[in-house]
Amino acid sequence: MWCMCVNRLYLFIAWALLSSLPQMVGVVGLEVHAQIQSTSKLFSGSHVRFLAPPNSLVSHFDASLPGTLPVLNRRCVEAAVLTGLALNCTINRKSLFDRKHYFYADMPAGYQITQQRVPIAVNGMLVYSHFEGRRRNQVVTKSVKIKQIQLEQDSGKSLHDDEQSQTLIDLNRAGVGLMELVMEPEMCCGEEAAAAVRELQLILQALGTCQANMAEGQLRVDANVSVHRPGEPLGVRTEVKNINSVRHLAKAIDYEIQRQMEVLQSAGKVLNETRAFDSKSGNTIPMRDKEGLQDYRFMPEPNLPPLFVYKSEASVPAGVDPAQVVVIDRLSAQLPELPSVKRTRLVETYGILQEHSFTLVNEDGLMDYFENVVQTTKAEPRKVIGWVIKELMGNLNSQNLKVSQSPISPCALAELINLAESGHISSSTAKQVFQEMWKAPEKTVGQIVKEQDLWMINDKEELQKICRRIVDSHPEEVQIIRRGNKKVLNKLMGEVQRETKGRTDPVQVRAILEKMVS
Repeated sequence: MWCMCVNRLYLFIAWALLSSLPQMVGVVGLEVHAQIQSTSKLFSGSHVRFLAPPNSLVSHFDASLPGTLPVLNRRCVEAAVLTGLALNCTINRKSLFDRKHYFYADMPAGYQITQQRVPIAVNGMLVYSHFEGRRRNQVVTKSVKIKQIQLEQDSGKSLHDDEQSQTLIDLNRAGVGLMELVMEPEMCCGEEAAAAVRELQLILQALGTCQANMAEGQLRVDANVSVHRPGEPLGVRTEVKNINSVRHLAKAIDYEIQRQMEVLQSAGKVLNETRAFDSKSGNTIPMRDKEGLQDYRFMPEPNLPPLFVYKSEASVPAGVDPAQVVVIDRLSAQLPELPSVKRTRLVETYGILQEHSFTLVNEDGLMDYFENVVQTTKAEPRKVIGWVIKELMGNLNSQNLKVSQSPISPCALAELINLAESGHISSSTAKQVFQEMWKAPEKTVGQIVKEQDLWMINDKEELQKICRRIVDSHPEEVQIIRRGNKKVLNKLMGEVQRETKGRTDPVQVRAILEKMVS
């Protein structure tokens, strides 16, 4: 009995100590591999094209045939510098290339040319936002430091044939230019990481440096995840490799944080390992132990000289053609309007809600569509935003279409909105016409309204006759209204709307009905 009491006391003390400790939190850092939008590869003249026949875009250098040498693609360097400028990085005037050794069947040379020691850009910042609150409409803005951006070549692709127990190698992707963006471990969950990657996608697409289509492998993310208690050193991290969608990224990180917490709470040990995300089960699964720097045997790339970029054309050495080198000021002048600037401009110019600015910017082509409608219509921008987000995007999403595939042009939508604003058709009729336009885009707004006789009934005598008919056919409701229950008047208004197919002004109808039943 005495032993049982002591054991219970120890358990209670242990529970009390554990419960007094702060809760564990997740720590997330990202490594993003962005495929550079270029017609040729990083070190060879081979073309870059998605879904080309296997091994049809492979040069001698890509296949690592003896005696071949790399020739640096200036377009790829300019893309990295432009990306660095957009992310507020310091551009290194001199950067170096290294060999990172590891063996995979789709890496024919046995090493990857990268920039481990002195990358092309360092010390940047990515500002991103995500939504919180019960209605998910509270915008929270955060930032994450960009440790570095480095140029490197992609590997080929292994195609596993389980039925015949063989692996086929496609080297079309081998040597394609990549930018690896390394983010510091400053995020705490999958939602933050997903928001940061989504913002990065938009920036890269605005710059034209990467198409950032994750489904086609143009943007791949490795997530470094650990957990610890605030105030204590960071925990052992695991790396979840090659995540190919923003949604999967959020799920993989949140699962991994929860898994590590459960391991530590059960007195287990988190292993420093590489894991993969299984989208079907929603779990991460072990792949291999994590390689250390010593495993890669980094060494300077002997076949490439240092890479120099210049601040201005005046700083280009004498005898060198400025058009043949990379000039930072020249690229800085090419920076487009970035997503965060677009959102601010939309809110300030049109007075729309901040969450609506995110919808407009995040959906490819939607901001231009909205602005085209606003410039053509007489309606307030806040009314236009309702049409664009609810009606247009509702129909596009239901049919899995892009904005560029919309059967209704901005001019056609503006014409419809103008017709409703002028009072020639009601708002409910306008929505009905919108659906007809969607089905028959070859017809104009005027044709549809005329064919279906949807013009507003503005003739007062005709409205009087319709309202009298409704009042006479609903004597019980009229008596209830006369006894003081004014809410029943809404039923009569509904009957008028039903008979006229929504072609009447509710304010005008209410005034007529109130006079008739008083």
